[in-house]
Amino acid sequence: MRAEIVGIGTELLLGEIANTNAQWISGRLAEIGVDVVHHQVVGDNVERIADAFHLALSRSDVVIATGGLGPTQDDVTREALASAIGVRLVRDRTIEEAIRARFARVGREMPESNLRQADVPEGGRVIAARRGTAPGLVCEVGSSRIYVLPGVPVEMQEMMEDQVLPELARAAGPSTIASRAIRCVGIAESRVAELVDDLFRESTNPTIAFLAGGGEVRVRLTAKARTREEAEAMIAPLAAEVERRIGDSVYGSDAESLEEVVGRLLASSGRTLACAESLTGGELGARITSVPGASAYFLGSAVCYSPASKRDLLGVPAHVLEEPGSVSRECAAAMARGARSLYRADVALALTGAAGPEPHGAAEPGLVWIALEADGVSHQRAIRAPGDRSMIRRWAEQAALDLIRRHLRGLPLPESDRVV
Repeated sequence: MRAEIVGIGTELLLGEIANTNAQWISGRLAEIGVDVVHHQVVGDNVERIADAFHLALSRSDVVIATGGLGPTQDDVTREALASAIGVRLVRDRTIEEAIRARFARVGREMPESNLRQADVPEGGRVIAARRGTAPGLVCEVGSSRIYVLPGVPVEMQEMMEDQVLPELARAAGPSTIASRAIRCVGIAESRVAELVDDLFRESTNPTIAFLAGGGEVRVRLTAKARTREEAEAMIAPLAAEVERRIGDSVYGSDAESLEEVVGRLLASSGRTLACAESLTGGELGARITSVPGASAYFLGSAVCYSPASKRDLLGVPAHVLEEPGSVSRECAAAMARGARSLYRADVALALTGAAGPEPHGAAEPGLVWIALEADGVSHQRAIRAPGDRSMIRRWAEQAALDLIRRHLRGLPLPESDRVV
């Protein structure tokens, strides 16, 4: 069964709100084995909404639309649906009475415009509203079916769970779609794709897809089967082969973050961590402490943004701050040593760099130095991170967490003599 999701609302096109409804619906449809093949977003315009319905019906078995069922003038989804399928709107007296009763129960005067929500395309059926006043609508169009649901997430989700998902599960038969995300760090998306190219081309169920962002690459494996257990069993051997090929750059899977992996390694080894941060301004420490139980291994982070604070708090020598400067291997190493001493930690990480948009001294935006200090280990590396300040800081955090992950697991550390 092929499904299409249509988000209705000019606010979506203007970027005022994100289309989280489509994300939620896609996830729930995957659980019952319904393939979502297209998403559309359209503004509050009768003709354009009708066109969106025509297009969706031409290529999908089921269409699920959200939004435009309210009582105001710009809520025109009912009119567009009736126009698209060539029928008239008729007033449903049962819904009208339910709307009047809802207002009466709370002692409020009902605007007459609310009765528009009782208009139903002729031949269609309704999904009763338990939370709001707008019912959902269901119309059969040849061999296809259109569901139109409220845009308010809690109202939409209630109708999906009460009626839409059970109906579609019965129609689709016993099946489900399961996915696993293999998370990689310190490796380019193009290199990941190169390593698994033959698997990508030859695999149809499961399938392979790539997603890069936030300083990491995710390899998504997706399988369709009768049950989740069967789908996951299909994914398992392919996942093992993908992980074997990518190697040390794989740090985890699914929802597990890099800071969670590092926290687990620190906790299991009984070691403590401290940080010294310049360009990240405490964000590395914030990520580490976002993991429950971080107090068992994280001692603190010294946010030293100015040269004076690096000198006075971390003991970075004045001559290092003057030349080669605060964005340098020498400064990062001294910051890490200072943090380890200040907090009496087993391991310390330090970050310094130029987040832009202007150069920082002699350092161009995107140049970041990361240092790690531990017993018998003093390692520094540089990266050139892309993007704006936010992206550069995120890449710096990822590289720092990856450095300690590799240290704690006894993996080879990245080359220190080459800027990557």
